[in-house]
Amino acid sequence: MNKIKITSLVLLTTSFLVACSTKSNVRADGTTDKPVFPEPYSVTFNNSRGTFPTVDELVNIKAGMTKDQLYKLIGRPHYDEGMFNVREWDYLFHFHTPGQGTNDVTTCQFKVIYDKDKYARSFFWRAVDPVDAVCPPKVPAKGPTHILNLGADALFAFDKSGRNDILPEGYVKLDRLAEDIKRFEKVSAIRIVGHTDYKGSEAYNDALSKQRAETVRQYLVSRGVPAGVMSVQGLGERYPVQDCSADLSPKEEVKCLQPNRRVSIEVDGVGQLKKE
Repeated sequence: MNKIKITSLVLLTTSFLVACSTKSNVRADGTTDKPVFPEPYSVTFNNSRGTFPTVDELVNIKAGMTKDQLYKLIGRPHYDEGMFNVREWDYLFHFHTPGQGTNDVTTCQFKVIYDKDKYARSFFWRAVDPVDAVCPPKVPAKGPTHILNLGADALFAFDKSGRNDILPEGYVKLDRLAEDIKRFEKVSAIRIVGHTDYKGSEAYNDALSKQRAETVRQYLVSRGVPAGVMSVQGLGERYPVQDCSADLSPKEEVKCLQPNRRVSIEVDGVGQLKKE
């Protein structure tokens, strides 16, 4: 094989590895709108079985960490991520959850996405078994559960759910919440649950509530809140806190339903959230 053919083969192989190293459409700032996970049990390392992380490991996962820091904390990624320009790491984690998962174990995938400078910026969870589990699952609290309900109308523009849809007042509320959580002595779990009113279809409301919860989670991560112990769930219209069954005009009904449009943050740990 002559020199030209060898060079072409090397370039082709390198291009293939670079293309395969990032599965999701990752931006330079380490964010993505659609994280792409590998097949759950196509694990390359750790005997193709994944690992059981501890709460102490997960609570220390934060934005801005280097690959070396994450490697020391939770080990190398469990999947073959490629060789060059790797901007995402994937893990298969198992949790002991008696009475909740298959054989009392819940299995989740965890994705870390890095920015162009290889600092961890975004974190995503995906339930594997059972598929409808909340990941990471709730673990026994090391302290009391603190619950804060934030009005979705004060966080997001109407009917919106993205990072760019957060209102100025919403940024203030989330920044304050992030500072409160970072002052906790211990944190074992943070659950972010989105809710909507009954306007719109059930499927639409489920998606809207979950995306709002995910946006809140990612923003809190960017503000230094532990990423590994945060879970998100969208419950749509299922759990209203305000009944608006009276004969109301459309405008009055929308106003009456406002308390149902909310994002609930539950923090298990030693500390105290400030009430709004």
